Amino acid sequence: MINAPLPRIDIDEDLRSLLLPFSRLQEGEVWEDPEGKHKVGCVDAADKKDILKNSACNKATLAIQDPPYNFVAFGKRKAEKFISWCKEWIENSNACLKNDSSLYVWLGADQNNHYQPLPQFITMMEDSGFTSKSFITMRNQRGYGTQKNWMAVRQEMLFYVKGNPEFNVEAGYTDIPKILKGYYKTVNGKETDNIERGKSDFIRAGNVWVDIQQIFYRMEENVNGCYAQKPLKAIERIISASSSKEELVIDFFSHAGTTLLAAEKLNRSCFTADIDPIFCEITIRRLERYRESGKTGWQNSNPFLEEILKSKIIRKYFRDRYEIEYDDAKVGADN
Repeated sequence: MINAPLPRIDIDEDLRSLLLPFSRLQEGEVWEDPEGKHKVGCVDAADKKDILKNSACNKATLAIQDPPYNFVAFGKRKAEKFISWCKEWIENSNACLKNDSSLYVWLGADQNNHYQPLPQFITMMEDSGFTSKSFITMRNQRGYGTQKNWMAVRQEMLFYVKGNPEFNVEAGYTDIPKILKGYYKTVNGKETDNIERGKSDFIRAGNVWVDIQQIFYRMEENVNGCYAQKPLKAIERIISASSSKEELVIDFFSHAGTTLLAAEKLNRSCFTADIDPIFCEITIRRLERYRESGKTGWQNSNPFLEEILKSKIIRKYFRDRYEIEYDDAKVGADN
C-alpha cells in the first residue's frame, strides 16, 4: 500500500495555498465532462444565479446535500446564521428539482450544545416546500467518543420529498442475510414467519444503516485530506432508491466527489459544486482516476501525489509542519 498521506485541507490555509495552483477551476468557473455526462462548478451553494445557470431549473430528480455543519458544532458560526444560509441553498435545491423529486441532507448534531444545528434545521424545513419522509442513522458514522458521553458530535441523514417521487424498494436491501424468524401470522390457514413471507433473503436497510463502514485509510475509496468524505455505498444506495438511469442528480457540497462518482457508476448525470477550487479539483481527479483505472479513491495515497513529489517546498512544509516524509522509494515515484 502506498503511504503518502495528505493532512486535512479545510483547516490548513498554508496547505491550501500550496495546493491551489494545481486546481483547474477558479471561483465561478465550471468544468464540463468531455463525455457530456457531468458538470463540476466552483460556485457557492447559496448563489442562485450560478447554481441555476449550471444545473438547469426543474431538471433534477434527486439532491444529496452535505453542508459543513461543523461550523456550528465546533462553535465557529452561530446556529441562526447557519440556518439562514441553509435556507438559501435549500431554495436553490428546490428550484433545480422536478415537481416529483427527493432530497437527502446529511446534518450534524452537537450533543453538548442542545443538538445544534439539527433542531433548527428541521424547524426551518417545515416551510421549505419539502415533506419529511425519514430520519436515517448510520451506525458506523464517524463521531467523537468521550469518557463521559457516548458521542459528542454525530451525523444524521434527513430524507425529504417534493411531490410524489418514485422509490425503488429493491435498492433498500442490504447484503445481510435474514437469520431471525419472527412476526408469525396465519396465511391461507398456515402459520408463517417473516422469512417465508419476505420477498428477499436479505434484510432491508430501514432507517438505521448498520452495514456501511465509515471511511478510513485502508479502504480503496479513501480520499486523504477530505475530512467529511461520505461512504460510496451510502450514496449509491440513495441514488439507486431515489432516481433512475440517465436522470440528473445534484450535490452542492462536492468535497471528495463521492456523489459524482456514484452517479458515474450508476449511469446518472450529475451536477456537483463546491466553493473551494481544491475540492472541485479532487472531485474531477477522482472521476478521471475511476475512468482510467477503475479505482474509487487513493487509499493512503492522495490526489496530488505527483505535484507533491515534484515540489521541494511542499515536501519541506509537510516535514516541518506534520513530520511527514515523502520517500520516493515508498511511494514508487521518481522525483
